[in-house]
Amino acid sequence: MPGEGRGPNQGEDGIGVAGDDQDWSEYAACRTADPDELFVEGAAQNKAKAICTGCPVRTECLAYALDLRIEHGIWGGMTERERRALLRRRPLVTSWRRVLEAARSEHEQTAGAKDEEWPATG
Repeated sequence: MPGEGRGPNQGEDGIGVAGDDQDWSEYAACRTADPDELFVEGAAQNKAKAICTGCPVRTECLAYALDLRIEHGIWGGMTERERRALLRRRPLVTSWRRVLEAARSEHEQTAGAKDEEWPATG
């Protein structure tokens, strides 16, 4: 996992990326998994992606793979095909970490606003 990709902590544009601080990988749900389970093809990818469900550092992992253009394996719950498609759709993104962190923050704010709007009853 960490250590693969374009260069030492640099994305496509040479700017530092999520790999700047590798501490996130210590909290990954897959840290104890056999790496061979994460670098699979076909239907086995669904099983590998399931490991990512609920992972506390899924965003950081995906950003790392996207920023470093890692071509193989399951990263952040996405296959290499899914990541390539995302990179093609958004070719001007220079920092996926920033994009994904902003999206996560917006999602958390929206979820918090909905909780206030629709108070729990019971």
